[in-house]
Amino acid sequence: MERQNEIRQFLTSRRSRLTPEQAGLPDFGGRRRVPGLRREEVALLAGMSREYYVRLERGNAAGVSEVILEGLSRALQLDAAERAHLYDLARVTSKNSAPTRPQAVRPIVQQLLDGMPEVPAFVQNSRLDVLATNQLAAALLAPVLGQSPANLARFTFLDPSAPVFYRNWSDLAAQKAALLHAETGRSPHDSELTRLIGELCAGSANFRRLWAAHDVREHQACDTHLQHPVVGDLALTCEGMELTNDRGLFVIVYAPTDPASSDRLLRLGESYLTAPATSPAT
Repeated sequence: MERQNEIRQFLTSRRSRLTPEQAGLPDFGGRRRVPGLRREEVALLAGMSREYYVRLERGNAAGVSEVILEGLSRALQLDAAERAHLYDLARVTSKNSAPTRPQAVRPIVQQLLDGMPEVPAFVQNSRLDVLATNQLAAALLAPVLGQSPANLARFTFLDPSAPVFYRNWSDLAAQKAALLHAETGRSPHDSELTRLIGELCAGSANFRRLWAAHDVREHQACDTHLQHPVVGDLALTCEGMELTNDRGLFVIVYAPTDPASSDRLLRLGESYLTAPATSPAT
């Protein structure tokens, strides 16, 4: 029933954001009783009967074909992350289990991190736990790593210092909520993920608001602005790369975007020059 509710809420939220004009449908005026598209309009755009779409929106996606999912993706103008999330939800409803994802790094991966001493680099899993860092990332993420276990979403939503540390907190908070929402579609039986979502919902009204939006996102390059307690303002860009042999683990690398941030990052590294590399406890 929980997975059926997730499909219902996801499809409802996606059609409510589209107007007939955006979907290329005529709008004959008059008051519409629902925000966005009506069910019959989605069905028309997706090439299915209204009755079949209603069944899908009620969460009954058992046996749904790829053709139907593609039609829905086009009708609702889903982006790549939303399309993948729809497929994940349909797969789980069809009782196909999600793949097992590793939750620890291999020694070669730690060697890879340590081989990039001039940039902050760390490994996170799809729950946003920080599993390993190089020395510079340990210095950069010191406020986050003060938790046990270190988790980027938990720090973002539950630590009162997060809006100070993350100068673009609102953007990053929306990103992290969307990443976790996408992961619930891929890994619905992950008990640690379920506990994390429950903890964030209980402790943060901001997280509850973002979670209710049902937005999803994949790991992508992004800009981050930090107010670091040691060196001050840092403007960074980050790139996320999934490990080929460890699906579900991502190497995140930060790079400065201006000369001042480059100098401050260098000073941060020098101040931690003798500190050992950190591998956060899980």
